[in-house]
Amino acid sequence: MAVHLYLSLIPEALIASMLSPEEFGAYYAIGSEKKSRGQAIFFEIDPQFRGKGFRVDEAIKRCVPHEDGSPKRSIYISVYRVLENIPLEAIKSLYLTTQDGRTLGIEPGQSLPVVDDGLHLYREISPVSPLVVSALGPQAFYELIVKNPTSLIKLPAVCFLELRLDDLARDPEHAEAGDLPYSNMEHLRSCLVSLHSKAVSSKMVDRLPSGGIPFRTIKNGFFIGNSEKLMYFPFPDEKSLVDKYYRWWRSATS
Repeated sequence: MAVHLYLSLIPEALIASMLSPEEFGAYYAIGSEKKSRGQAIFFEIDPQFRGKGFRVDEAIKRCVPHEDGSPKRSIYISVYRVLENIPLEAIKSLYLTTQDGRTLGIEPGQSLPVVDDGLHLYREISPVSPLVVSALGPQAFYELIVKNPTSLIKLPAVCFLELRLDDLARDPEHAEAGDLPYSNMEHLRSCLVSLHSKAVSSKMVDRLPSGGIPFRTIKNGFFIGNSEKLMYFPFPDEKSLVDKYYRWWRSATS
């Protein structure tokens, strides 16, 4: 059986496994009695990756089938400062797994999304996970927190996604929230409005958001970047989700 390398983002970890991405997603989301159940977000890493400080070869040697022939599900290689020490060239595909174990694979995009007018809502995933509103598009937001920060805080690498604001992006004070499921909507509105009146480009809404990520609120996709570059993984549009990935989409929106 082939051994895969996975970079989990919630929580951050580098893991060797004999499971395919779909099998690993199901196992990681619902298949273990040792942890709480929930969403899984992870990247598949090039199996040839060997990073300094990561004992990958030793993990692969330990990744052997059980006596009954079933595959070894996981060998943890590292759970500390993993994201920043994996080159983006080693990242292959992104996988999103719902709480009931259905997995959607996403390939990297060739270009970043077109930035529209209005404000933005970002959920950082790793290595920190705040909810942030910003007047900056994804590229500029990444540069602010990784490459050229205006504050004393700088991240060596980051993974984040952009969430929908719909009409609030253009008129946060008066627009209807529609079907947006965010808690404490008045606080979110206040944070968005403050971007128009203060000399700041971004503002934290929630330092530690509770619960998982409502996949139906994803606006465009996921971004992962380090000091060298930014990669983009475009989230399929709703028509594609319904036509091609209906079971995953139904699970994600239920």
